[in-house]
Amino acid sequence: MKTDVRASHVLIKCDQNALPSDTLAAYNKAMKIRAEITKGGDFATIARRSSEDPSAKDNGGDLGYFSALQMVYPFEEAAYNLKKDEVSMPVRTRFGYHIIKLTDSRPAQGEVKVEHIMIKAGAGVKGEDSVKAVAKINEIYAKLKAGEKFEELARQYSEDQSTAKNGGMLPAFGTGRMVPEFEKAAFALKYPGDYSAPVKTSYGWHIIKLMETKPVGTYEELQAELKQKVQKDSRSELSRTSLIARVKTKYNLKEMPKAKDEFMTTIDSSLSTGKWTTEKAANLKSTMFTIGTKTYTQQDFATYVNDHQVKRETGIPAKVMANNFYNDWVNESALAYEESKLDSLYPDFRNLMQEYRDGILLFELTDKKVWSKAVKDSAGLNEYYTKNKSNYMWGDRVEATVYSCANADVAAEVRKLMKKVDDDDTLMARVNKSSQLNLQVKYGKFSKGENEAVDKVTHKVGMSPNLELNNQVVFVNVKSLVPAAPKQLDEAKGLITADYQNQLEKEWIASLRAKYPVEIMQDVVDSIATK
Repeated sequence: MKTDVRASHVLIKCDQNALPSDTLAAYNKAMKIRAEITKGGDFATIARRSSEDPSAKDNGGDLGYFSALQMVYPFEEAAYNLKKDEVSMPVRTRFGYHIIKLTDSRPAQGEVKVEHIMIKAGAGVKGEDSVKAVAKINEIYAKLKAGEKFEELARQYSEDQSTAKNGGMLPAFGTGRMVPEFEKAAFALKYPGDYSAPVKTSYGWHIIKLMETKPVGTYEELQAELKQKVQKDSRSELSRTSLIARVKTKYNLKEMPKAKDEFMTTIDSSLSTGKWTTEKAANLKSTMFTIGTKTYTQQDFATYVNDHQVKRETGIPAKVMANNFYNDWVNESALAYEESKLDSLYPDFRNLMQEYRDGILLFELTDKKVWSKAVKDSAGLNEYYTKNKSNYMWGDRVEATVYSCANADVAAEVRKLMKKVDDDDTLMARVNKSSQLNLQVKYGKFSKGENEAVDKVTHKVGMSPNLELNNQVVFVNVKSLVPAAPKQLDEAKGLITADYQNQLEKEWIASLRAKYPVEIMQDVVDSIATK
């Protein structure tokens, strides 16, 4: 966590379930590429030519900087153990074999917290729309340079809807969390309050303002977060593997290789298509392994294989699949044996498990009687809604269109054009010819508190006077006044369903109390209370 590394790689793909011969072929191919690199070949050129990572065609295998817990564990471990410009031996991951070259390392940058203003201009934005996006971001940048407030401009113009209302604020982020162009520009800002020139990314154009820098936290500060990430990461398997090894030793697990080899003679291509049957091993009765006092036979394994085979073509060679099944069977059996001993070894664990089982039973019963029933019972939900419509009301609303203009001159032009132009799209196209910031239009049915401009105007059908809001001139065209009315079921389905669930739960509990009366021995309760 204290060091960021930058690495390049060449990937030779190899399925985790490949045959040994295919795995060896991929390894040899990786070794041949490594030899070419170590003899002085240009890594980027070789990556573009030989890597099976599609991105290598563009980046020459350069993955940029990354920190701990951002790559698959074997790759990360190898990269962090290389010296600068050193080239690794082939590293096996679930993707295949990697040849890794460490190109740089640096103290971890920590995190930054920034605000941004975004104008969309991704791959789907082309031609005139792309030109408009450039013009719009440059106009916003000019307003910033002229002294206007970043947060107000973000609220007015940013097209990142998730952050615009908060003045463009983004959650803190560190190395490798944003697209490279955005990350580079954000970390290049030195002091809180500094902002960047327009930056192009695959999403569009951004202006970025630095709010705060955060150094890497201490171990104590990051411990909970690191624990959570490790548990979700493939490296969590390391602890499981270690546990299995301890259990095997603790209970003296012994395997019988000859019995395994004998069983493997029954495996054919039918396993790859999910059609293998236990009849193929009907005559096999030998012990395959023992653990503690328990014995596992060839018949036990035949049942395991039959139950776990996939009933379709998998593409995994039958012998590889059978060997994977065997390893899983042995490991799962070892853990199951350890688990079978927990109740006798640990009374507190036994009590906790009983509490857990009771909780699961209650959860499943409640789901059946209440939660899922409310979701699936459309007739009951409709009946509940019909009886309780008055609980789900829209307040008085205003159907209106809000016109936000850059200044009074633009507002006057808009009012004039509205007498000639019928639709708002055409109106915007004409008014925004000289600037994409001249006019913004928003239509809706607004409840009180949803739109500041609508709240401020007198609620009469027709055009309102001009208002000064957020450094803009705004007026509202009120189309109609929508009186209070019940919400339709689909307009408040989540809330209605939750209330219906509450009713079902009350009815269910009442029926249980009627069926199973509870008698309280008050004298016993009182005697306990006095002790």
